[in-house]
Amino acid sequence: MLIEYTGRQVVVTKSHRALGDEGVERIRKILGKTTKAHIVLTAEKYRQIAEVTVKTRLQTIVGCAESNATMEIALREALGRTETQAVRYKAKQRARKRLPKEEKQHEDSQLVRTRRSGRSAEAVKADVKTEVAQASGNGRGPAKSLLPVTVHSFPARVPVSEPHVVRSLDSVALRPMTLEEAVKEAEFRDREVFVFRDPKGSLMVLHRKRDGKMELIEAPQ
Repeated sequence: MLIEYTGRQVVVTKSHRALGDEGVERIRKILGKTTKAHIVLTAEKYRQIAEVTVKTRLQTIVGCAESNATMEIALREALGRTETQAVRYKAKQRARKRLPKEEKQHEDSQLVRTRRSGRSAEAVKADVKTEVAQASGNGRGPAKSLLPVTVHSFPARVPVSEPHVVRSLDSVALRPMTLEEAVKEAEFRDREVFVFRDPKGSLMVLHRKRDGKMELIEAPQ
């Protein structure tokens, strides 16, 4: 797999590359097929910033970290965050693959129970026709009087469960940011929905669809 290193105001040493190669290899074993990885090391005064981006066929995972001590600490923490996101992404993929199979088994079990315990619709219709024919005498005997019957089903109203609403501040950006920054921030916070404002002040919403792709929604002005 291709691993690119970029140093901004810092020299990428052999120890940095060895640490990055080892961490990306662990992430590759979790995700399986990965296409590319890019590690950016940046030094700003006393801040050592490491950013790890791993791209797959359907997903891009970004992990950022900074340290006031050494670049190795920042890089190790960024790799750890990226690995955590990779584990979560893999777990979501497995859950999505299992769900249709479980639903199918649930429907099959309901169908078997219906066939065993209940009668078919054709049999019920035949019984109704027989009862009507017997009640009318079928032209062979005196007709029986039919009494109207009112059937009630309980409960009359289906109870609606109250939604459980929890306030979240992690899904809203407090400062304006570009689309790239918003995508990285949503990945860093591990959010399916992320609300932010662009530098022009327009309200934007990032939404992760079931296939893993990010969808941008622009709120009307």
